[in-house]
Amino acid sequence: MSPTLRLLEDLLARPSVTPDDRGCQALIAQRLAAAGFVCEAMPFGPDDFRVSNLWAVRTGARPGPTVVFAGHTDVVPTGPLTAWSSDPFTPSYRDGHLHARGAADMKTSVAAMVVAAEEFAAAHPGHAGRVAFLLTSDEEGPSVDGTVKVVQALAARGEALHCCIVGEPTSVEQLGDMVKNGRRGSLSGRLTVRGVQGHVAYPQLARNPVHLAAPALAELAAARWDEGNDHFPPTTWQISNIHAGTGATNVIPGELVVDFNFRFSTASTPEQLKQRVAEVLSRHGLDWSVAWTLGGEPFLTPAGSLVQALSGAIAAETGLTPELSTTGGTSDGRFIAKVCEQVVEFGPVNATIHKVDERVRVADVEPLKNIYRRVLEQLLA
Repeated sequence: MSPTLRLLEDLLARPSVTPDDRGCQALIAQRLAAAGFVCEAMPFGPDDFRVSNLWAVRTGARPGPTVVFAGHTDVVPTGPLTAWSSDPFTPSYRDGHLHARGAADMKTSVAAMVVAAEEFAAAHPGHAGRVAFLLTSDEEGPSVDGTVKVVQALAARGEALHCCIVGEPTSVEQLGDMVKNGRRGSLSGRLTVRGVQGHVAYPQLARNPVHLAAPALAELAAARWDEGNDHFPPTTWQISNIHAGTGATNVIPGELVVDFNFRFSTASTPEQLKQRVAEVLSRHGLDWSVAWTLGGEPFLTPAGSLVQALSGAIAAETGLTPELSTTGGTSDGRFIAKVCEQVVEFGPVNATIHKVDERVRVADVEPLKNIYRRVLEQLLA
């Protein structure tokens, strides 16, 4: 068994459901310290929801960029254990795959990054620049005491980050077919539309907020927010939750609450989207309010040294030329991009992430590690 698989099995056996790291980062720090990294635990958050964060740096003998491997050691809950074909925290091999919660998202990437860094440090002890790790146990949770706090702390003390690979599972059909060189922004809103509660038999004495809001919601759903651009698809708007009523069938609700989300491109700003929503709601004469939450701004890493190094490493290991894409959800890359010049995401096939029987192809593990190592060799050797 390869060193990468051995480390991966150890990580997968730890039930690190967010935000409980279950010792994953301590194990990684021990490995990295032996390879010459200076490791710093940076926990944040209240005692009853403490988030583990690790910042580890190996400084080379010559000037050069800081290349960061970023990721998370937490995983999402398993759901009913009876739905799994095997214990989700007992790594199991079947049909050429390694099954366990977190196998794809994203402990395989973390293990591959660690072993890649170990191999690189052993082969190039006098490398240029710095190799760094930024790991959190709060990516699958609210993401308020994880990477965002570490990034703020690093910026406050003047840490310079130049290139970052986030180990998110970006591959679609086979390892190396897609790299995320940016992500759309996420803007959420909770809309409250107020009416007048009453008896369904006397609608003239009430004002039904569902009926009142329906034309406005239909207009918002049909709106063309922008056309996107060369790097991003058009902005989208989706309702995720809607609630009104007391539970009784004979009561007209007095209030409607709608949760919605924009996934927006660089063709729109949060302020523009908020203004357009306000115009629609006001034009329909509603008594309304919206509580806004900006989950992250869009970011984009154009073709440059990092994209070139990663694309070359993927081609050398897999023979593929990866597609550069900004589709999908958000990641901690949105925080890192605020302080790092170049941020990309790359990892294994994402078909089973957050699913029952999550798994990764065993044959992809070593090539993934080799790709990460080749990037270090290209940028720092």
